[in-house]
Amino acid sequence: MNTRRLLGALALVVSLDAHAQLEQLYGTWKLLSFTRNVVATGESANIFGTAPMGFLSYGRDGRFSAIIVGDSRPKPADLSKLTDQERAELFKTLIAYAGTFTVDGTQVVHHVDVSWNENWTGTSQPRNVKLEGKRLTISVDPQKGVDGKLITSVLVWTKVE
Repeated sequence: MNTRRLLGALALVVSLDAHAQLEQLYGTWKLLSFTRNVVATGESANIFGTAPMGFLSYGRDGRFSAIIVGDSRPKPADLSKLTDQERAELFKTLIAYAGTFTVDGTQVVHHVDVSWNENWTGTSQPRNVKLEGKRLTISVDPQKGVDGKLITSVLVWTKVE
């Protein structure tokens, strides 16, 4: 087999594998865990509790949406009488954003159109992905956290059937 045919066959295999991976990604995923790791110390914490709730959806139209909430969010008795402290607690236990996405090998890039955090709106957020059957693990490369520490995050999801 000449080099051109070999390279063509290899490109086809890579293309088919990428297509199969994308097909696996489409759909809705339910959050199982969300762990934050401090790079300098190795300290690990479940910042949204041991049973956070969340959903992540990837559509065939190239759009995604994500919402994550902590496991012990306070339930206000009367929304019209929320204090600033109660509003702040609700905000601190929420992540929500949506936009378009692109896939490049083992990375999904979220192109954020709208977000609970205006610092993310209009940005691209790269995510490392690992698909294993009905389990999706998403991690981020080291980045500065809200406390200024260099952190990574790992989120584990399961496919919603």
